Amino acid sequence: MASTGTAAAATGTSTVKRKPVFVKVEQLKPGTTGHTLTVKVIEANIVVPVTRKTRPTSSLSRPSQPSRIVECLIGDETGCILFTARNDQVDLMKPGATVILRNSRIDMFKGTMRLGVDKWGRIEATEPASFAVKEDNNLSLVEYELINVGDQ
Repeated sequence: MASTGTAAAATGTSTVKRKPVFVKVEQLKPGTTGHTLTVKVIEANIVVPVTRKTRPTSSLSRPSQPSRIVECLIGDETGCILFTARNDQVDLMKPGATVILRNSRIDMFKGTMRLGVDKWGRIEATEPASFAVKEDNNLSLVEYELINVGDQ
């Protein structure tokens, strides 16, 4: 059974993409996903990669590249948060740059919030924004604790 079109083309309907809903940094909550934000990069600090044990490589596998990780302080006019940029994302996250983060998610690291974009998300460079970043509202400095509510 050979299919040349997509399921939407086969049924005669077209998929309409919905417009992204941009959120502000102060609206971010732990454990949430799917955020789209426009932010400025305030600073970027390289994280020293952890050395891993080398695995025996076969002739078919490619040698592993060390991963590049940079922790960036990003923010908008409502607050700021730490963003973890990995590999190709590092090139876009330069101090002073304005970027759009699409489909980002909140990761918890040692009880604090970190913003991240995985393979399903996207980082786009955009024109410089006119807002001033509110650095005194850093959401990554708030420590959260997981409390299990059960039978007492």
